[in-house]
Amino acid sequence: MNFLLAFTPIAIILILMVGFRWGASRAGAAGYLSALVVAVFAFGSGAQLLAVAHGKALLLILDVLMIIWAAFLLFRVADEAGAIKIIGAALPHLTADRGMQALIIGWVFASFLQGVGGFGVPVAVIAPIMVGLGFAPLSAVVIPSVGHSWAVTFGSLGSSFNAMMAATGLDYTALAGESAIFLGIAGLGVGFLVAHAAGGMQSVRRLAIPVLILGVFMGAGQYFAATAGLWNIGAFLGSLAGLLVAWPLARRYRGKQENNGKLDARQVGIALSGYAVLIAITLGIQLIPSVRSTLGQVRLHLDFGAVSTSLGFTTPAEGGRDIPLFRHAGMILLYASAASYFIYKKAGWYSDGAVMTIVGGTVQKVMSSSVGIASMVAMAVVMQHAGMTETLANGLAEGVGSAFPAVSPWIGALGAFMTGSNTNSNVVFAALQMRTAELLGLSVALILAAQTSGGALGSVIAPTKIVVGASTGGMAGREGEIMRKMLAYTGLLIGLMSVLAIIGVALRRI
Repeated sequence: MNFLLAFTPIAIILILMVGFRWGASRAGAAGYLSALVVAVFAFGSGAQLLAVAHGKALLLILDVLMIIWAAFLLFRVADEAGAIKIIGAALPHLTADRGMQALIIGWVFASFLQGVGGFGVPVAVIAPIMVGLGFAPLSAVVIPSVGHSWAVTFGSLGSSFNAMMAATGLDYTALAGESAIFLGIAGLGVGFLVAHAAGGMQSVRRLAIPVLILGVFMGAGQYFAATAGLWNIGAFLGSLAGLLVAWPLARRYRGKQENNGKLDARQVGIALSGYAVLIAITLGIQLIPSVRSTLGQVRLHLDFGAVSTSLGFTTPAEGGRDIPLFRHAGMILLYASAASYFIYKKAGWYSDGAVMTIVGGTVQKVMSSSVGIASMVAMAVVMQHAGMTETLANGLAEGVGSAFPAVSPWIGALGAFMTGSNTNSNVVFAALQMRTAELLGLSVALILAAQTSGGALGSVIAPTKIVVGASTGGMAGREGEIMRKMLAYTGLLIGLMSVLAIIGVALRRI
């Protein structure tokens, strides 16, 4: 009964978004209210516990919204200057093949952005670019969402992998190899699904060779980086390897070329500068120690005391989300927005009143999405502190016994779905997965690889992530459509991780 009650908020959101096509704002509010009711009346959550949970939720909400608002601002800066149209007109000069465009932009480049930035940036940045290239809004959101999922664990400078090491007390030498193998194979699956999202099974068959080449290069690059101790830039180096081989592949799969006129290289260079600046600033801040240290000195941090439910579930005293204000991903996007604006202004691409148009368009587009995000985050944090999240995980683990390896990726995905983050999923469930593996006599490294790969893949269907794509890809209010499409693709990938876990356990027993 407790398991079913704990699952109620998630079930309500899924039913409302997938079945009734509600937007994230309405569905999120319903899920949040149901979580409050269940937490108080079924799990014994008192006023102090709820106050702590909401305090932590406020920090998480700020963390997420800073990224969403700044990411859309960067898009508006480029779009108002006409940069998106120029990029869209220039890409067919490299390849007119819609499938190759999806692979290069929605898979390889999305993974690169996840490697150097993450935190919702890949979808927020790429979805509007793909709309500008002529992709349908639904495809423009789904392709980069699926495309960057394999790079989540070792992306964002390895924050998710670091969380798993911290939660389990194990270092990269014990965990990196298996995790990178699982995610590398997931990356191949991602490539085929991106091709399918772009053009169905015909596109999958036609582009099988480039998918295999790109997938092998990116997966191998990430594996060698992670196992060599460079796990914090594993996804970055893997996707960089993919970018290096993408150019000759694009020339090979050019598609049917049309007379697009002469390419103005100078205009294309200026148009791309906004995203080049984003990459340069991100790399500079993340990889130059002195810059990273200086910008990280001002932090928003609050400590919270221990709280318990009347049923005995305790959340220990801990700090809330630590936000380095000037090094935050949202601030990096803001720096890039300002730099891009001055580049485009210097080029004479803005008309009078452009600043007000950019700011007004940003506020109009992301306001409703922000409400949905706030309710989803608050729901997830209340569930964690009430013991509902642990109840779900324990119920799944105890109910399946020897079949646990097949379930392990789904537990990771569940945590990421509820929290919107593979990092959070690893923090919440990694120790539980490790202990369960020990009790069942299974390989800890293999089960944790299943946990973090499931969490990485599941994180992209978290309602907060769906809202990010919808808000920047022209799908605001239609999040249910995105969710239905994403559930099918992501379900296949997580199922693949289950198969890998089963095979891995079987091989260990031989």
